[in-house]
Amino acid sequence: MHLLRKISILFILLVFSHTSFAQNNLTYMQAGRLLLTSPGAFQYGLLGFVNPAVPAFVPKFEAQAAWNTVQKPASSLNSWGVFAASRGLGTQIFQQKIGSGWVTDYGISTAFSKETVGLGIGYRWSKATSGLMPHDRALHAGLLLRPNRFLSVGATGHVSLERDYREGALEAAVRPLGSPVLTLFADAATRTGQSLKNANWSTGAVVQVLSGIHLIGRYFDDHSFTAGLSFNFGRTGMSGQARFSDQQALASNSTIVRLGGLLESVFTGKVQKKTRYVRFWPKGPIVYHMYRFGDKNKSSFFDLLKNISASANDPRVTAVVVNFSGTRVQPEHAWEIREALRKAQKKGKKVIVFVENANISLYHLASVADWVVMDPLGSLTLEGFVMGRTFYKGTLEKLGIGFDELRFFTYKSAVEVFSREKMSEADRAQRQAYVDDWYDLVKLDITRSRKMTPEKFDGLVNENFFFLADSAQKVGLVDTLARWTAIDDVVKDLLHKKIRPISAKKLIANEEISDRWGAMPKIALVYALGSCAMDNGIRARWLEKVFKKLEKTKSVKAVVFRVDSPGGDGMASDLVAEAMKSCSKKKPVIVSQGQVAGSGGYWISMNADTIVAGPNTITGSIGVIGGWIYDKGFSGKIGFTADHVKRGKHADAMFGISIPYLGTLPERDLTPDERATAEHFMKTAYNIFVKKVAAGRSLPLDSVKQIAQGHFYSGVEGKKIGLVDVIGGLEKAVQIAKKKAGLRPDEKVEIVEIPKYKGLFKSPLGSLPFAGVQALTRAELDYIKMVSQMPGKPLFLMPPGSFPTLH
Repeated sequence: MHLLRKISILFILLVFSHTSFAQNNLTYMQAGRLLLTSPGAFQYGLLGFVNPAVPAFVPKFEAQAAWNTVQKPASSLNSWGVFAASRGLGTQIFQQKIGSGWVTDYGISTAFSKETVGLGIGYRWSKATSGLMPHDRALHAGLLLRPNRFLSVGATGHVSLERDYREGALEAAVRPLGSPVLTLFADAATRTGQSLKNANWSTGAVVQVLSGIHLIGRYFDDHSFTAGLSFNFGRTGMSGQARFSDQQALASNSTIVRLGGLLESVFTGKVQKKTRYVRFWPKGPIVYHMYRFGDKNKSSFFDLLKNISASANDPRVTAVVVNFSGTRVQPEHAWEIREALRKAQKKGKKVIVFVENANISLYHLASVADWVVMDPLGSLTLEGFVMGRTFYKGTLEKLGIGFDELRFFTYKSAVEVFSREKMSEADRAQRQAYVDDWYDLVKLDITRSRKMTPEKFDGLVNENFFFLADSAQKVGLVDTLARWTAIDDVVKDLLHKKIRPISAKKLIANEEISDRWGAMPKIALVYALGSCAMDNGIRARWLEKVFKKLEKTKSVKAVVFRVDSPGGDGMASDLVAEAMKSCSKKKPVIVSQGQVAGSGGYWISMNADTIVAGPNTITGSIGVIGGWIYDKGFSGKIGFTADHVKRGKHADAMFGISIPYLGTLPERDLTPDERATAEHFMKTAYNIFVKKVAAGRSLPLDSVKQIAQGHFYSGVEGKKIGLVDVIGGLEKAVQIAKKKAGLRPDEKVEIVEIPKYKGLFKSPLGSLPFAGVQALTRAELDYIKMVSQMPGKPLFLMPPGSFPTLH
């Protein structure tokens, strides 16, 4: 901004430094005769011909053709022009009649912007059809400031390169209501040899009758005035105005026709109402982030939600068609996508879902459809739900590795896989409760959508469970059998009319250009994904910097913090929690919990203004666990030996052989006093956690202790006991963030995803056959590594297998 200020000051000094006066130069007011307003007050003002900074605010290709006719001595063409601009580049041709000849001005311009400030510079040259007027070359510069939705200020300067001639102009426009409903504007221009007192000026107003329909009036210093009407039809538009002399006699008429980006209009989509359908095919895993280049995924999780919502609000769309063949999605994400499709149905859209082979989780998602279409050779399983764990006690004993479970809280079962051969009763109870909630959710949703009784659903699960396509159709689980290649015909048959597909990119919400001035209010969508660690997983050090920056960024009105983490390091969790807490003092911070936000994942959630979770989110697990892995004959079996000297009673506690990847394997178990110290350490850490939850959630300490002990809950149960505020997904979190930030529910906001991409390129190893298998075991290996590298220390985590993964 400092650089822009300096450039602006130099620009104004240049504009208003005068020398001698020369004739036959195209003045600001002459060039603006075709305009209904000053250049920056309405739409795109001849696309940089009058003010070269205007193209800085033109996001897509825009073209205008304009002409002016005079009434005396007879109606005749007086001037015309063709103007085009796109993303900061503009070209112009303008021809006007002077005397008995014509002068043609050619122009090129370039502009750049930094949110609310636009700067532009252009080169213009002219040629005359008559020898009475010399050719000219000139530079012109422009400045356009739109600091907020109420104000637009512009300045232009014109410097001839052939003769001593300079001209400068200032313009200002105000929107008292902060919207295009009413715009007041004024401008003034002075040239060399003309005093500021005698500057030419105009003033006027634009009234929006309906979106895309405007009435415009403008009054000039010579007592002439114009009255105009503008119609915008979306990608096209037409404006016309009549100019009256100081005697109120009609002097001239001008017309502008535009073609370009999709501007807001009451006509948008009405002509083609309900004539399109949108197809989505989220093939492969539905992920939060894609790679910038070379990623085969069609869209990210948030993009899919956003595009379904855009489809629901597009009047041209009558149906949303989704192919879930090959889709892998976590159950909570599936519920959010299902809810987005259900909202589309509430807005009158039909939903058609195609599947080839589906399990119960994918069918839960598909069942929301008005029609479920299955491949004739497809199949469906309603197998129910299971949660289980792999136990390593026997393996560790055979390897000669000992493990001491440092467990002091009933439900905190993260490391019992190393010390037991089956689930503890407490762990079994909490897992059964979650599976029951999960089953009840799916049962309720499917029976409502498919209009079947709960008893029938239970019977399909418990008695049949596996269905080929024809049997799935007979029992009412699917409606139509067809191939995806025939989906156009299927849509035609189901809707009883032929409609054409439209891509998500062409939806109105994705293409429409806002007429808002100033920076659009932003909501930051910040992701915390993976284990709670300093430099990997959620990357706590990086997240702390993100929250500190967002705290100071005025254009960001609220933060939605998407947490999908099983926890991990308490220090990393607290670093993020404190940074988020500081940010929440300046602006609303809403947490949206994904599939799991347990233990350390709940720690980083607890200071939010509002916690939003899906009904099948795993939340809570407020507790701490630890373990001690040690050498119990392993080194003798593989032939490793180690030796040491020491000073200090406990110096050898962490000494042992070094194992690749896992690190050091201590050569002995903890002594009784060392174990007592570890227990004190664990209980102290637990008390800190519980107190922080009580403070962050404004709950009595005793209440938190009753629901803690490491117990995890479904989102539904979490809401009942006060760990969650609202059942919903990302879209619900954004709605709450807007409300708490004081924004209207229908107000457009810019969602800034942090980070937006996973990286530049996906590793080619990801496509190799063994890569998928390796990925499945990596979480387990990382978990074992974390336990082995933090022996005896508190762990705020839930291990792999504690929560559902991609199905």
